[in-house]
Formats: sequence, structure tokens, C-alpha cells
Amino acid sequence: MDIFGQAMPLTMVFALLLALGLALSFEFVNGFHDTANAVATVIYTNTLKPVQAVVWSGIWNLIGVLASSGLVAFSVVALLPTELVLNVGSSAGFAMVFSLLISAILWNVGTWYLGLPASSSHTLIGSVMGVGMAHSLLAGHAFRGSVNWLKVREVFTALFVSPLLGFLGAALLLLLLKTMVKQPQLYESPKGQPPPMWIRAILMLTCTGVSFFHGSNDGQKGMGLIVLILVGMLPSAFALNPATGPEDLQRIVMCAHELQPVFEKRAPLTLDMPDPTAEMSAYLKASGSAKKRLWESLEYKNREIAAAFEGRTSVAELSLEKRKSVRTDLYLFNETIAKLIKQREFSDQREVSALVDYQNALQHETKYIPTWVKVAVALALGCGTMVGWRRIVVTVGEKIGKEHLTYAQGASAELVTMATIGLADRYGLPVSTTHVLSSGIAGTMAANRSGIQTGTIRNILLAWLLTLPICVVLGAGIFSAVVYMLLHVFGIR
Repeated sequence: MDIFGQAMPLTMVFALLLALGLALSFEFVNGFHDTANAVATVIYTNTLKPVQAVVWSGIWNLIGVLASSGLVAFSVVALLPTELVLNVGSSAGFAMVFSLLISAILWNVGTWYLGLPASSSHTLIGSVMGVGMAHSLLAGHAFRGSVNWLKVREVFTALFVSPLLGFLGAALLLLLLKTMVKQPQLYESPKGQPPPMWIRAILMLTCTGVSFFHGSNDGQKGMGLIVLILVGMLPSAFALNPATGPEDLQRIVMCAHELQPVFEKRAPLTLDMPDPTAEMSAYLKASGSAKKRLWESLEYKNREIAAAFEGRTSVAELSLEKRKSVRTDLYLFNETIAKLIKQREFSDQREVSALVDYQNALQHETKYIPTWVKVAVALALGCGTMVGWRRIVVTVGEKIGKEHLTYAQGASAELVTMATIGLADRYGLPVSTTHVLSSGIAGTMAANRSGIQTGTIRNILLAWLLTLPICVVLGAGIFSAVVYMLLHVFGIR
């Protein structure tokens, strides 16, 4: 069967459809699990009826996905072992994708069934860590290189700090409102009637913002995995960006020529190395001091990249094998340069600026999201928002505080959540809408001295603590089982 111009046996077509179906299912579950937080405040303040709220939120989630930059998508992919990312079409690569998605869906559905606002971001990242560790053990690699631990630390800092920002920010905003806005209606519990129009407008704005930024941030997590699936199973169409034009290729060639002296200066003994890609790959897994022969590798590979694209007008002019090898070169070269810049290996700011331009040109070829992928994820997330929302909404709206949510509390919690997620999206960091908003509501209850239901908070914290270890175990266990089946039952290597 011909798919995107590449001939595929029926078994591979089935595997492709199954993988894409799982990725979209993850986003669908994410929709009714996480986005329910965005509508809780407008429902419990009688600003919108439930059906209106979830449809409105679903639409803005969809718009948020379509407007997303892709930074978060590749932040999640960057957590994965480099070997699996580059060989996603292997049995281990297939097992990685299936394991990540199945374990994340299982935990999300389980916590939704119990009405617990758990984090889809924690779920997916825990699964990533489990897969990386299991792959390291099965392949006999050093445990240190099982996951991109530097990126894990960066992501977990964001996941840990964002709920604190939600709690403190919402509490302080509520107290500020009480000081500056002397409107008693804002601080009263709803009486079963819609609030005054100006209050409804504020709550509608915050619900819209949270929904939009949730789509923009959370929707990207599935996008990155879908692109990995496409690259692994349909490399002829997706190994390099199919939207690349002649000017994009010439920009890469120009950057490569401009920066050649930078690498030659640090690698005077220019070598035709038998496997320079291995040098760069080893460096990504090693500590910062392991730079033996690295500069020679970069100099060599820079010339190779320029030669691959020189005189080309389209990536379609490259053979299938060349496209796959060039993708590997671009990915490793780019990641190595990024690590060197972070470690301040370049003192000349002009060199750093030129290297960043080069990185951007290279990323256009490997870190891209096709428009139809964005549309598919947007529809899955938007449709998910419109079903199954009630369990989480009840927890957020009724079971966090001892008193009914007031208009000011709802607006404060959502405004801080909107700002926190928007900031995280700007820097490409995955954060949890669930944890930020739940913490924000708890913060307003504490600031208002409304009382907090300790049983609910305890359950939310327990889910927060258990998500990571359980998803690590789920990801590792499913990965090991799928690798065994692919190797020993289906004979796929």
C-alpha cells in the first residue's frame, strides 16, 4: 500500500494507524482530564451552563493547539534517549512510542475515574523516564545516559515551581482585589443566578485564556510523539521537513560555510573520520569534560551537511537513505552545538549569534510539525474537552474549599493559571494545568480563610506523588514487554 509516496506492507500500515490512534487518544483523554479545570470556575459561578462552558473551552483549546509554536513538543522529545529518537523505526523505537502512550493513557483514565486532578505532564514524563531506564538496562548501556537528565531537571523544576506560583499568585491576587476593588458582589458565593455582566466578562476571559494556553501547551505533547511516529515509519516523506524550499537549503549551506573557520580553528587536524556521528552521539551522553576528537567531528560533519544540500532545491532530491542519514547528522550536530553553547565553549558573541542562526536553520528541517498533525491533535483535544469533564469539575469546584467558590476566587485562580501556562509556553516548558489551577483555588481559599478540605488536598498530593513512580514502572514494564513481543513473536528488529 502506498502511503505518502512510500510503499508499506499491510502490517506496517496497521502499526502506523494504531500508533497514530494511540497518540490522538492520549490527547482526547487529556482533553476531558485536564481541560475540565478550565471550566470548573465558570460552571460553579453560574457564568455559563455546563454544556456552553465545555463547548467554549473545547473551541479555544482547538485554537490554542493550532497557534502553538512546537517548542513544548520538542522539549518532551528531548527527554528521550538520543538512540531511540534517531532509531524510532526500530523495534525499540516502536516499543518506546507504544509504551509512552499506553502507560500515560492508563494512568490518566484511572485518575479521571477516581475524580483526581492528576497531571498529564507528570504522567508522560514519568513514562519517558521508565522507557529510558528500561532501554538502558536491556541494551546494556550506562544508566547515566538512559534519559536526558539535564532536560529532566529543567522540566521538573517547571512542574514543581508552577503549582507554588499558582497557590501564592492566586492568594496574593485575591488579597489585592479585596484591597483595590470594593464590590461586595465579587466576594459573595453565587446565589444560583448568573453574575452581573462585568463579572461574567472577567470569568469568561480567564476561562478562555486558560483553555487557549492549555491547548497551546498540552496539545504539543502529543504532536512531538506523532512526528516521531511519522519519521520512524514514513521516513521518505517525514525524515526532513517536506515544506523545505530552496531558500531554506541555501540558508543552511551559507551558515555552514560561514562557520567552517570556527570549527577549523578548534580542530586544526581536520580528519576524514570513519564515524564522526558516533563522536557527537557519545558526547551528548557523556559529561562536559569528554570532548576528545569532538571538534574534528563537528568540522567534518559541517562539511558533510553543506555538501548534502549544496545545489539542491528540495529535500526530495535526496535518496531515502540519504534523507535518513542527513536527519541523524542534523539532529546530533544541532544538539551538540546547543550543549556546547550552554557550557560556554564559545567566548566570541558573534560566533554564538552565528551558531544560533545555524541552529534555527537546522531545526527547521528536523523540528517541525505538519499542519495536518496540528489539526488532528486540535480536534482530538477539543472533542475530549466536551466529554467526561464532570468528575474533575466536581472535585475542583466543590471539594477543595469548605465554602462555595466566589467570583473573585475563580477569576484570581484562572488569571494566575493563564499567566503561568502562557509563560511556560513561551519558554517551551511543559507544565500542568491541573496542578496550577488546583493550587490556585486552594490558595484563594486559604487567603479568604474559607477553609480547605484536607481529605481532597491529601488525595491530590498523593496522586501528585504517585504519578511519577507509577508511570516510570508502567513505562518500563510495557516497553520491556513490547520489545520482547516485537523481537520474539513478530521478528521485528
